[in-house]
Amino acid sequence: MSVRQGILALLGEQPMHGYQLRQEFERRTGGTWPVNIGQVYTTVQRLVRDGLVEPVPDAGEADVERFRLTVAGATEVADWWSRPVDRSAPARDELAIKLALAVTAHGVDVRRVVQAQRTETMRALHDYTRLKATGGDGWAQAGGSELAWSLVLDNLVFSAEAEVRWLDHVEARVTRAARERARTGGGEATPAQGDDVAPRPSAAALTSRPGPTSADEVRP
Repeated sequence: MSVRQGILALLGEQPMHGYQLRQEFERRTGGTWPVNIGQVYTTVQRLVRDGLVEPVPDAGEADVERFRLTVAGATEVADWWSRPVDRSAPARDELAIKLALAVTAHGVDVRRVVQAQRTETMRALHDYTRLKATGGDGWAQAGGSELAWSLVLDNLVFSAEAEVRWLDHVEARVTRAARERARTGGGEATPAQGDDVAPRPSAAALTSRPGPTSADEVRP
């Protein structure tokens, strides 16, 4: 979620000062994407510069400056709600970049890189599913929306499960490439290239103990 667009959406509800914007942004998204107060104020200043936000005159709080949307800002928020997120220019993914470089670099044990990442992703997946099973450890009771938090966790669970499947796919592709090189005389397949990879259980199977494994198995 864009901090810029998130701040505009929050200001579309009521005028707020920087600390309120930070609190509301983190509360409404379950604290999954924390922002620091400096980032909030920098973003607000840019929105003021762009004519989308303005200070509230005579706010009655001399030490705290509040901000509100301009007409242009309200139009921008309305456009954002109706406009789908652009996927034609995907955000840079560190893991995808790392593995793309690993398979073309000399002396890198690609299989070890994949296994280390799979372990970390599975750890995160277990954490997310435990949070769903416990209802976010009281996050909704602390003032957050139960539905909003559940949807955020669904996204994290689905993304982690997809990442595990992709890592399995990467390992299989690397293995086949190594065997093909060995067959055509391009070099011998090595354990580092996954020549001895054994079949792995799915992410769902690995996370089936001790509790729910995916968002489909957990009801908010």
